[in-house]
Amino acid sequence: MLLRRLFDGELPRLVMFDLDGTLLDSVPDLAAAVDSVLIQLGRPPAGLARVRDWVGNGAPVLVRRALAGGIDHRGVDDELAQRALQLFLEAYAGGHALTTVYPGVPPLLQWLRTQGVPMAVVTNKPERFVEPLLQEKDLGGFFTWIVGGDTLPRQKPDPAGLQHVLERAGVSARQALFVGDSRNDVLAAKAAGVPCVALRYGYNHGRPIDEENPEFVLDDLRELLVG
Repeated sequence: MLLRRLFDGELPRLVMFDLDGTLLDSVPDLAAAVDSVLIQLGRPPAGLARVRDWVGNGAPVLVRRALAGGIDHRGVDDELAQRALQLFLEAYAGGHALTTVYPGVPPLLQWLRTQGVPMAVVTNKPERFVEPLLQEKDLGGFFTWIVGGDTLPRQKPDPAGLQHVLERAGVSARQALFVGDSRNDVLAAKAAGVPCVALRYGYNHGRPIDEENPEFVLDDLRELLVG
């Protein structure tokens, strides 16, 4: 089993997951909220494909990228960005009917729970959205700890979120696993000293996640249970 190979034949004592692009395909709802903001501001909608490349650094950065029309958002006016962020949060709070769970997620989470392995979510999504979204998608109850993008002063790629969970769980970095889909996830795991596996199907600003050299790159989370 690949999961045991990562830990010298044992199971990890903690598994932490990113959320968007790892557990959930949330881009359709994020894109709908972004386009709602742009239309309210008299701008053309961005569309799903472009928003997919902008996701991963939290809501404030996503909104600034939408205003800039690209990854580089340095020229965006701060006052406009703050107004747009409030519009986005209102729009995104309206529902998540388009968000789906990736097929390999429920089998892995259920298996880890039967093995007594504690789990956590460490995401850059605003914390207030995380637990309700997990509950809505029938993933509530799996995770002992949840860290959102505004839970702590720093977010991924800073390792603070991972370190926070490690401390709460009483687990050393080498006994834990982080599962993500983006460069920010791999960088945060490496900075925390936590082994990391990454998923090809997620959101990595249009770049192959293989380039970031995590321990393993997967196409489906069920691959952790075979091999």
